[in-house]
Amino acid sequence: MTSVNSVLLASTDPARLRDWYAAGLDPQDDTDIDGYLILKFGGFYLMIDRRPDVGDRNPEPGRMILNFDVPDARAVVARLDGLGTSWLAELEDRDGSLFATAVDPDGNYVQVIELSAAHRAAMADTAMAEQGGEHVR
Repeated sequence: MTSVNSVLLASTDPARLRDWYAAGLDPQDDTDIDGYLILKFGGFYLMIDRRPDVGDRNPEPGRMILNFDVPDARAVVARLDGLGTSWLAELEDRDGSLFATAVDPDGNYVQVIELSAAHRAAMADTAMAEQGGEHVR
């Protein structure tokens, strides 16, 4: 089965970008392998590297949005605020789930999501139904 387990973010200043993600989003691992920066979030890897064919700012940040599922959106937003982060969308409550969209130092959109227990249960029910099983709560 094919799966996606990482994304490469190219930057003119990879160290600055890594520092922002590491300080604001608290990865499980922060590795530098010969200048190749790798942050691990759950089972997903955010790789950050220098590329000569990109500009300092993303000209179309809505083309791809990085979503981070976090246990405490308010705490993450506070950490990002402390880093001087700009917000495309301030933290808001959507039927019990919390969402905010930050703009990283390169202009990429980063969504912080704290799903409510009810939304997680609904997603689990949908996944089970698609697999032909039943979800018991």
